[in-house]
Amino acid sequence: MRRTRRLLLLAGLVAAVAAVPATVVAQAAVAPAAATPTASFAKVSDWGSGWEGRYTITNGGSTALTSWRVQFDLPAGTTVGSHWNATLTSSGQRHTFGNLSWNGRIAPGASVTFGFIGAGPGAPNGCQLNGQPCGGGTGPTPTPTATPTGVPPTVPPGGRTPVAANGQLRVCGRQLCNAAGKAIQLRGMSTHGIQWYADCATPASLDVLAREWQADVLRISMYIQEGGYETDPRRFTDMVHDYIELATARGMYAIVDWHMLTPGDPNHNLERARTFFAEIADRHRAKNNVIYEIANEPNGDGVTWSTIKGYADQIIPVIRTRDADAVVLVGTPDWSSLGASGSGGGADVIAANPVSAGNVMYVFHFYAASHDDYYLDTVSRAAELLPLFVTEFGTQDYSGDGPNDFVMAQRYLDLFASRKISWVNWNFSDDFRSGAVFTEGTCAAGAFGGTARLKEAGLWIRDRIRTPDDF
Repeated sequence: MRRTRRLLLLAGLVAAVAAVPATVVAQAAVAPAAATPTASFAKVSDWGSGWEGRYTITNGGSTALTSWRVQFDLPAGTTVGSHWNATLTSSGQRHTFGNLSWNGRIAPGASVTFGFIGAGPGAPNGCQLNGQPCGGGTGPTPTPTATPTGVPPTVPPGGRTPVAANGQLRVCGRQLCNAAGKAIQLRGMSTHGIQWYADCATPASLDVLAREWQADVLRISMYIQEGGYETDPRRFTDMVHDYIELATARGMYAIVDWHMLTPGDPNHNLERARTFFAEIADRHRAKNNVIYEIANEPNGDGVTWSTIKGYADQIIPVIRTRDADAVVLVGTPDWSSLGASGSGGGADVIAANPVSAGNVMYVFHFYAASHDDYYLDTVSRAAELLPLFVTEFGTQDYSGDGPNDFVMAQRYLDLFASRKISWVNWNFSDDFRSGAVFTEGTCAAGAFGGTARLKEAGLWIRDRIRTPDDF
């Protein structure tokens, strides 16, 4: 569970990440700015029955824009679904997107983006920005660089996405159940820290995760310290907004991971968590695919279950007043080991004094090369007392590196299958450690499809995610 992060990455990459606009996806190079503001459109993903569109508004003028409004027409039979980073009003086939309170001002030379999901043929036409021609126009639809040969842009086999098949999830007894009350198991991947590896979680890579790997769930790992949220709350909150929309567009569930690690007391970030979860829950309250993980790995001396419960009892109401139905995941003592890695309290302690809310599950993490039968027995016994969700595991040691222990990892997965305990693997990146699924350089190359650029652990976990779901 305890992992040191590569500090050289932090030094080298924070500066690079800071230069990227506040969107999840790296943009193509923008031509020198025109003398007036422009709005340019691109289809960044297309799966046959639908597509993801993005407008980039660039202020090429010499004074700041204080607000913006983009209007365009869509052909008959083409509709707009979910959207993000903008307001939307529609009249027939004419659609008007406007700025939100936080992204209306665009300094000279700067850009903002908004996106939406379209269904049907065609693309926007007749675009106007603040009543004037958009200038950037509707360019040709680019081919996503990472859509691999042999991976058709369609929904997963069976014709229904995980969210379409299951709807709003809820906790029933000690199980995760779908809208019909059936106990289900979700399987998927976690991003690495989005401050370091945003280029590994893009529309193209998530197309592969959803359609080729047939994942049910994406865990969005937002660190709080280590160059994460505390350095730029607005930017990281916007990144999470975008990732939720990307997962939604692909029919996957989205776990919003408040990735607190150091300091290990979740109360250190209590006020930050209040602010963050209030905005996330408020904006996405109408969605049925968002799951909130409110404390990744509580740890350290004095961080007992009582400490964690006190934090959870303050954060869960922030979410519940905005999103009454979503499942909330609560970390457990000693790096979410259910107390197995220390003395913060195990499943019996938690069960005797649970959080003061319903629709809650408790988190377990393990790394197969470090966490042996004692940990396996711990989670097996805990499953008799608590609803569990494994939001992070690896086939290596607790650093996320070293040799893989696939035999031990399979024993865990067999237990989870028998108990219908959902799991998420760490991690969907090209980090140098053996726990990252892609070989180094994959994300910069955009070569996500197929198996040629997967590490040994990537091949192993891909095969296990792709096994048929029992929905």
